[in-house]
Amino acid sequence: MLSRVADSLYWMSRYLERAEHTVRLLDVNFSMTLDPSSTSEEERWKRVLAALGRPAGLEWNGDFYSLVHALAFDKENPASITACISAARENARQVREEINSEQWQQLNRMYHRVTEGTPEKGHWLDEFSTATLNDLHLFQGATDTSMTHGEGWQFIQIGRSIERATSIAALVDVFEWDAAPENISEGAGSQQFLEWIGLLRCCTAFESYCNVYTADLVQPQILQFLLLNKEFPHSVRYSIDQLRCALLALQEGSGRLVAEELSRVAGRLQASLTFCDISEVMNQGVGSYVRNVSQQCREIHSLIYRDYIKYKVQVALSL
Repeated sequence: MLSRVADSLYWMSRYLERAEHTVRLLDVNFSMTLDPSSTSEEERWKRVLAALGRPAGLEWNGDFYSLVHALAFDKENPASITACISAARENARQVREEINSEQWQQLNRMYHRVTEGTPEKGHWLDEFSTATLNDLHLFQGATDTSMTHGEGWQFIQIGRSIERATSIAALVDVFEWDAAPENISEGAGSQQFLEWIGLLRCCTAFESYCNVYTADLVQPQILQFLLLNKEFPHSVRYSIDQLRCALLALQEGSGRLVAEELSRVAGRLQASLTFCDISEVMNQGVGSYVRNVSQQCREIHSLIYRDYIKYKVQVALSL
């Protein structure tokens, strides 16, 4: 596969996953403004911006309608949902021959819907969020069921997995976690309950969490579920497991020895999530742990570019 094709498919997938994550953050935090809580509105929206990497040109100014509107529709800000979907479509357009008509038509419809005009302030977010999530899921379904699961599909999985792992890690990092021994086994107090529900909802995890642990919100269990659960699709471990599978499939298909370091680094991260106990995470510090995961994801991204996107001509000729 040409490196430019791999690059476009990889980033198309990352941008779409980023758009979905942003939609959920906005939708959940917007709805939480209706519920009384000890956490201030300012604190919540500053936390959203921190989880999104503190996008340039955006800051809390006391007007959450304007902030949400900008994060949804500002075409000039690369962190907005509209900008992410536009970037995904542009990457898909550049490799139109590599994706099928169902994928392209779905992505094109989604692009035109989000760019056709920005609604006035009001109760538009629920409708926008539902429609966008449905569009994103339809595209993912079309990709998984109608595209050959070859190299191109593997790069789409890699992009989705690495974006999801880093997004969840960043979201967990911005929450305040009290790892004091006396609090580790306690359920959520009245001040924590709503915030922890919000965190789980941002990761599409609340109902799945309740199926495993019932509605007993306990700090170690929440962290266990979001970071180390091997079966939940939006956990960090599940995402890295999928990333590792896609990388192994690429390596086996191409036979590139240059990918050995990439396989080793990804395998090391996967092993650290597989064999880690949540008590170790708590003792190390949640923030420190998830920032280390994010750093390793960035290293994997750099190695993907080195080995599959920007490799030297001599390496390609030697295969």
